[in-house]
Amino acid sequence: MVQSSVCMKKFPLFLLFCGFAWVFWPKIQSAWRGDSAAQLTERGGKDSPMRKVDVPAVPVVVCDVQQRDVPLYLNGIGTVQGFNTVTVRSRVDGQIEKILFEEGQDVKAGDVLARIDARPFKAALAQAIAKRQQDEALLENAQLDLKRDLTLLQEKAGTAQKADTQKALVAQLEAALKADDAAIEAARVQLDYTTLRSPIAGRTGIRIVDEGNVVRSGDAGGVVVVTQMKPISVVFNLSEQHLPSIQTQKGKLGVLALGRDNTTLLAEGVLSVVDNQIDSTTGTIRLKGTFPNESLELWPGQFVNIRLRLSVAANALVVPAVVVQRGPVGAYVYVVKADDSVELRVVKVAQIEDGGALIEEGLKQGERVVVDGQYRLQPGSKVKVTDSAMRSTSPEKPAAKH
Repeated sequence: MVQSSVCMKKFPLFLLFCGFAWVFWPKIQSAWRGDSAAQLTERGGKDSPMRKVDVPAVPVVVCDVQQRDVPLYLNGIGTVQGFNTVTVRSRVDGQIEKILFEEGQDVKAGDVLARIDARPFKAALAQAIAKRQQDEALLENAQLDLKRDLTLLQEKAGTAQKADTQKALVAQLEAALKADDAAIEAARVQLDYTTLRSPIAGRTGIRIVDEGNVVRSGDAGGVVVVTQMKPISVVFNLSEQHLPSIQTQKGKLGVLALGRDNTTLLAEGVLSVVDNQIDSTTGTIRLKGTFPNESLELWPGQFVNIRLRLSVAANALVVPAVVVQRGPVGAYVYVVKADDSVELRVVKVAQIEDGGALIEEGLKQGERVVVDGQYRLQPGSKVKVTDSAMRSTSPEKPAAKH
């Protein structure tokens, strides 16, 4: 009984050994004969587990490398600013009698925005005018006395001292009249200040002060802010390394303002100002673009993406941006060769703009590159071009204005 139990325990081990020998015996036998792995594969008999497997071609979408003129851009982030912004403040102290504008209203230069109680200033003007009339009457009388004194002096009936004193009085009253004229002009200016006018054409903001409030010339808040929005400006920063390229360009450079999605074209303008100094803390230079903004696409305070059109690359090689892949070797593409196998080609990309990639090095015109299906490829893989293969390499058209 003991021997039978021992045999039963060893029986599974015996079966495992037999199975192992049955599976690996052809390899062991071939090794004794000196066969290589390639011979085993070619033999392909029932006794060989290494059969040659046909790898199916990978379906891909391809396109041709095209050559054409491509605009070169510098990208940045900008802030929209009013072309002119004015805070309308009172230049005299007084109570606001009337607000004559609506919030958000478009106004022209010289339009009346508000009126301040003018009665104190009218009274001051009347007082200045009366003072001048008084001095004018005194001057007329002094001139008559001077004429009499001069006549008496000629007839030896008067003294030279009296005549000289009268001349001084006339001169004094003449000067007083000039001071009165200046006082009248100052009073008229103060009276004119009681009417608040828009100094520029633009759009009014939210009213800061309501009717009935007393305003003073030193108030910082003012009554309303008027912003000129046609045209409008966008201030943006670029790296200082681009400054020589910008300075060497002739004529006005075009500027595109894009939305937050970096695809929606908001407005087109021109570069108007390059700042006169570089910010040493950030290594950037400030620039300003001017936009007509006829449809009010841009709004003060808005953040936009900026593209500065620097130049145009003539006869450049272009492929869709999705063709370019990134890896340890850098930027690369899969090129389809004549035998429908693919080659991994390292390329140098100048820029990616509007869905197209500008290639400086690595490709030739007319070569076929893989647009879709790269994730299943490796160098030497066979590919099968699908029906939708011939996709245009032209970059997408600029997004329509909104």
